[in-house]
Amino acid sequence: MPSSSAFRQLALVALLLLVPQVNASGPQNPRKGSAVPSSETLHEGDILFQVNQGGQSQAIALATGSKWTHVGILLKDKGKWVVYEAVGPVKATPLEVWSTHGVEGHYTAMRWNEAETKMDVGGIENLRRALKKYMGLPYDWDFRWSDDMIYCSELVWKVYKEGVGIALCEPIPMREYALESETVKQVMEMRYGKEPPLDELMFAPGTLFDCPLLSLVGEF
Repeated sequence: MPSSSAFRQLALVALLLLVPQVNASGPQNPRKGSAVPSSETLHEGDILFQVNQGGQSQAIALATGSKWTHVGILLKDKGKWVVYEAVGPVKATPLEVWSTHGVEGHYTAMRWNEAETKMDVGGIENLRRALKKYMGLPYDWDFRWSDDMIYCSELVWKVYKEGVGIALCEPIPMREYALESETVKQVMEMRYGKEPPLDELMFAPGTLFDCPLLSLVGEF
């Protein structure tokens, strides 16, 4: 049986919906013989989703009703694919490295339905300009809808909203997530005290994945 401290940590992640599980020491799940998809498959501005590793992933899935726990925006840097992500700090990670942080090295790409006509060179540059505002910001462990700290799906939503003027569906209040279990209630009290910010807007990777404004590009 896990220790009480390990159990509290697992419960905390069930509440804090979006924490990426990245091993700072390097890749965890390289795919032998895998190759980075070609430019014909992936486009700049695509949104990449992954399931992070660790025993906490199941708890996150239960809390959000979705298996997706991390998300980023795909762009190119000096001809190489990179994923802009909020992991503390907001940074660009080479795609071949980013992919290894997901379970078995897999990820799924989604694309804005209007990307073909509106995500031209100018649209991509607008995304880049919007990203500059957030680069280097720390990870927001409290999941507040503010701009001084930021988490992964919040970053994607705000960059698209500010960059190309599209709201990829809408954030929802904390109260609309799965907060009914006694474990989550205990962690909420530990995290926020007697008055959790139930009306604080939040935006989970699963909410973004289910947005009808996005279409599946492929699974890799």
